[in-house]
Amino acid sequence: MKPLTLLALILPGAYVVLEWTLALSGFPHDMGFNPVQWTHHFLGETALRILLVSLAITPLRDITGWAPIILIRRRIGLAAFFYALAHLLAYVWLDLDWSMPKLWEDILQRTYITLGMGAVAGLIPLAITSTNGMIRRMGRQAWQRLHYLVYPIAILAVAHHFFAEKGIQMGPLIHGAILAFLLAWRLVKFIRLRIAAAQPA
Repeated sequence: MKPLTLLALILPGAYVVLEWTLALSGFPHDMGFNPVQWTHHFLGETALRILLVSLAITPLRDITGWAPIILIRRRIGLAAFFYALAHLLAYVWLDLDWSMPKLWEDILQRTYITLGMGAVAGLIPLAITSTNGMIRRMGRQAWQRLHYLVYPIAILAVAHHFFAEKGIQMGPLIHGAILAFLLAWRLVKFIRLRIAAAQPA
């Protein structure tokens, strides 16, 4: 299962590399008349979708009873971080020509950039601590508390996508609905566990 998951996670990045190779070589490609914008959108939406898939792993386990699916959750979460980082680097490189003053100006003045930077910044500590060694050093409980940050990070990411689009678009609404369902599932599960813990043995 892990090799297949890794292959599936690599494919979107390989597709971007292939499209740019075709474009730079003068061959037909699927990036349209604005390859830079296409790259931003593709990497950003890929990162968000993979992040939502990572959040769906626990509900899928609960519904299906298939416990081994949890083994691929961290790998999927790390892929979401790497695609989000690629999305950011593509923006800083292709749009801003590595200008940190321009980046800072955009963070302060553009709402969707502020939200996106907040999401990427939040993913950094989660990526750094996504190893068995870090779990042992931090302790399982502290590690879990830190990784609950993935939920507000996902909210920031969905909001970033919503404000980055011009007008009301179906994509951000679908992503928002999926996230709302996953958050509701987590909330209902938490309430049920608290009620069960409060009942006398």
